[in-house]
Amino acid sequence: MNEHLHEHAVIPRTDEEKDKVMNRLKRIEGQIRGIQKMVEEDRYCVDILVQISAVQSALKNVGYSVTERHMKHCVTDAINKGEGETSIEELMAVLKQFSK
Repeated sequence: MNEHLHEHAVIPRTDEEKDKVMNRLKRIEGQIRGIQKMVEEDRYCVDILVQISAVQSALKNVGYSVTERHMKHCVTDAINKGEGETSIEELMAVLKQFSK
């Protein structure tokens, strides 16, 4: 899946959109560091697993957010240009990976 329809976003993300995603990713990064510390401190396995689950959920939510934006902007633009089928196939391939 090395071919992409667009090298860059059709409509660039606003600063607000970027900030929202970046803040979420930074929180996730902090959670990961917290899990690393828990492992180093030999914390209870179940506590570590709960934190891992929280990170997975947070990442999934970021993915949903990016997917929604992609559908509203990139896929819609591709459909309007008559390239909808290719764009939808590309998105479906990614969603299949995302749901594994």
